Amino acid sequence: MSHDSTAAPEAAARKLSGRRRKEIVAVLLFSGGPIFESSIPLSVFGIDRQDAGVPRYRLLVCGGEEGPLRTTGGLELTAPNGLEAIARAGTVVVPAWRSITAPPPEEALDALRRAHEEGARIVGLCTGAFVLAAAGLLDGRPATTHWMYAPTLAKRYPSVHVDPRELFVDDGDVLTSAGTAAGIDLCLHIVRTDHGNEAAGALARRLVVPPRRSGGQERYLDRSLPEEIGADPLAEVVAWALEHLHEQFDVETLAARAYMSRRTFDRRFRSLTGSAPLQWLITQRVLQAQRLLETSDYSVDEVAGRCGFRSPVALRGHFRRQLGSSPAAYRAAYRARRPQSERMPEPDGGMTGAQGGPGGMGTPTTAGQGHGHHGQGGHDRAPHPESPVPIQSRRTANSVGLSAEHARDPYVGSRASLPGQRSGA
Repeated sequence: MSHDSTAAPEAAARKLSGRRRKEIVAVLLFSGGPIFESSIPLSVFGIDRQDAGVPRYRLLVCGGEEGPLRTTGGLELTAPNGLEAIARAGTVVVPAWRSITAPPPEEALDALRRAHEEGARIVGLCTGAFVLAAAGLLDGRPATTHWMYAPTLAKRYPSVHVDPRELFVDDGDVLTSAGTAAGIDLCLHIVRTDHGNEAAGALARRLVVPPRRSGGQERYLDRSLPEEIGADPLAEVVAWALEHLHEQFDVETLAARAYMSRRTFDRRFRSLTGSAPLQWLITQRVLQAQRLLETSDYSVDEVAGRCGFRSPVALRGHFRRQLGSSPAAYRAAYRARRPQSERMPEPDGGMTGAQGGPGGMGTPTTAGQGHGHHGQGGHDRAPHPESPVPIQSRRTANSVGLSAEHARDPYVGSRASLPGQRSGA
């Protein structure tokens, strides 16, 4: 169960070297990094908001390579500090990395390793996790990144325990987050860890964001797979599976279509996607169920059949494990959050959330489309994904039936647990 905590036991015992200061935050920028992600730690840690009750940090903006640094829209930036300034920081943040396929500069990796050895807290936002992984700082640790790049991170660094479900992961002295909006979540978490709930709440009010978001990345997942799979013979089998989710088949069927033994297929599939084939298949079926619950008036039993589940009980079990809610509660929360103008009239004159007529499929959408968007970083050839505001909480105490309060406010979560974040405690 997720919750705020200080640090893992071994990380908590580590102390900063004498030359480092806890209140100093170094932000490591690279050429090609997106300006939105880069601006998050600069805004959180670089602006004096003591008048609002937010303790002040000292910000050092450091260039990870020779400048000027080119960023979004062709803008060029000049960092006031070089890698040597990292030696004074108690926290080092890597907002994003320009490419999930390119190796970071070795000098920057060395600086991160030294900082970690000297007790500094190392933070990777979105694809910044790839830089931390390249430095070896995520070996044997839990970590997350944007869901689109999580399979690639898992494949390229198999010793990293990648969890694409979480908004951020706090493993004590090394922290990682998902896309752009989750970077804000993690920075607020750091302020909360350092200075308490009141300071984090005051900062959230200034930024006009929720102090804590409930939910994880599951609702944003789509059918995207790593680009590397496109040229692999297994891609045809994956495409077939996505086109036939409404049919009942298992991994043995996929292995047979690939002309492989189950064992060989499992190994090959995991090496390409970073996921076990059974878990991937279940996830795709749940995602399809989400779409049908959002865009049609099919009953839950009908949705189960159209997504290849052997029974409605199987759908409910997997749906709850992945999204922390029953299918019926998910549909109710989704429709409650939709604008009145988008709801279709029911036969009795009421309104529904379906796009088409009763029982119709309507126009497929992804979870939460039509709501406010929080962009999540895309820094390679893949398109920059958009991440809408979540519409319900995950793994909350009252997830069986969402209360009216949950239906009105997507950020209301259980006080007993804080979904979407993971700590090493």
